[in-house]
Amino acid sequence: MIKLFVGLGNPGAEYERTRHNAGFWWVSDLAERLKLTLRFEKNYNALMAKASFEGESIWLLEPQTYMNASGQSVGALANFFKILPEQILVIHDELDIVPGQAKLKLGGSHAGHNGLRDIHSHLGSDQYWRLRLGIGHPGVKSEVLHWVLKKPSGEHQNAIDDCVSRTLSAFEDLARGDMTRATLKIHTSKPPRPKPERKDPPAKSDDQAGDAP
Repeated sequence: MIKLFVGLGNPGAEYERTRHNAGFWWVSDLAERLKLTLRFEKNYNALMAKASFEGESIWLLEPQTYMNASGQSVGALANFFKILPEQILVIHDELDIVPGQAKLKLGGSHAGHNGLRDIHSHLGSDQYWRLRLGIGHPGVKSEVLHWVLKKPSGEHQNAIDDCVSRTLSAFEDLARGDMTRATLKIHTSKPPRPKPERKDPPAKSDDQAGDAP
């Protein structure tokens, strides 16, 4: 079963609606559905909520460390509550999937995503689950940093929001550990691809969030 649901993103109003915060959107929406309030916990430097599901404790976590240090919060909570890597689901933005689609997987490379890279390091394992929320790719590697730290277009935002809502329907299966059923729910529905966004000139990056993705 999944005991720890981790959404990745950057704290602060300037990043709130940027693509890199898709993981935060998912966990925040889950907290709302479960009627939970995410509160800051200084021991984990994260927004956190705890709930009971079918007699088992589950935790929701949004690290407030900036993306590149996400593993500090995840590792601290997992170590304290003795949560195994395979009981953790990390929800994050994914460049290689179009907006509106998502994929669930266990283990594997961090593929250059610095939030995952840091979680790998602090857990000492890559054997945790990931829910990859598509944000699309700008088409040129040099524009990736600007892309993830920018707000999506209205069409892309709607596609991502719909994907978040749709994949949240798999929560109970994830919490029970029925990953086959959860995967079917997450992978089966594939909405039409949104149109590519018009590219803007690259903007200067923020030093704290800037080692993204």
